[in-house]
Amino acid sequence: MSAVPAIEARFALPYPGFELNVDLRLPAAGVSALFGPSGSGKTLCLRCFAGLEPGCDGRIVVGGEVWQDSAGARFVPPHRRPVGFVFQDARLFPHLTVAGNLHYAMRRASGAEAVGFDEAVRLLDIGDLLQRHTERLSGGERQRCAIARALLTRPRLLLLDEPLAALDEARKAELLPYLERLRDALSIPMLYVSHSMREVTRLADHLVLLERGRVQASGPVDEVTTRVDLSFSDDDEAGVVLIAQCAAHEAEFDLTRVRFDGGALWLPRVHCEIGQALRVRVAASDVSVTLEPARASSILNVLPATVSARRDDAKGRSLIQLDVGGSRLLARVTRYSASLLDLRPGQPVYAQVKGAAVLR
Repeated sequence: MSAVPAIEARFALPYPGFELNVDLRLPAAGVSALFGPSGSGKTLCLRCFAGLEPGCDGRIVVGGEVWQDSAGARFVPPHRRPVGFVFQDARLFPHLTVAGNLHYAMRRASGAEAVGFDEAVRLLDIGDLLQRHTERLSGGERQRCAIARALLTRPRLLLLDEPLAALDEARKAELLPYLERLRDALSIPMLYVSHSMREVTRLADHLVLLERGRVQASGPVDEVTTRVDLSFSDDDEAGVVLIAQCAAHEAEFDLTRVRFDGGALWLPRVHCEIGQALRVRVAASDVSVTLEPARASSILNVLPATVSARRDDAKGRSLIQLDVGGSRLLARVTRYSASLLDLRPGQPVYAQVKGAAVLR
């Protein structure tokens, strides 16, 4: 990714009893996820980027092009903003075939071609669907076609508003690999709205946490998810994402070793090539802390660490942030245990990782 932000946005949108007020600097490629509870302003942000909220006041710059600047009295209307918008419901034209929907998008597109027809069909694997009418498609197939149509509008920014929300778990699992493929294959930046941390940690490169219309945190996903001062750190599913590489396979015991900055982990066998980049999620509930390394234990992954921070909650629990050679882990322990061990910043400890999962 470029070191220079591709997206700079500072805007406000007042509503009775609620105001969206954000200041964002987002990277030039990959997926930037807007995450937060319902009513935090995630979808409103996308609508402001698309120019669909007339009351939005501020400045939006994408790839060096000013789309909106209230101070300079500049406002590019929605139909002239090069965005592709994918909604929760696919919104395909029911009177057209899949191919007809795609060609409609191409006829209305302007500017430099970002993705060609054949590439969009290949990336979303919809070649066998082109002659079908949309009512004959499953929910997952409709969303794949909707994403292909959005790509063929020649966007400089792809907006995805909870594209998996209307799908059951099986269809979500079917669609996620296609979104990963787009992330890895295309240089078009994507803004992805979700209230699912699992989706976010699997897909996103950059994470924006929204609460009540304000940005609470913004940064690389592997940094933001390790913070103990944010509201989602109290969630039972709190955990971190490690950017790792496949390092070795142990055939006899059906294990795979992955390396990350600061350490390595043994995992149940992962189908990956040596050197392949992987995202590994370690849940806080799967990490325990000890002052000395266990002499005999069934836990394979014991890593020297240093306590960086501690946060006690109202449920008798403590969330411990650990530094492992420059990378961070979270450990969820009882407040009683944290007090018995006198866990405090700067204290050397050992992190015992009971489990971890490759995100795929």
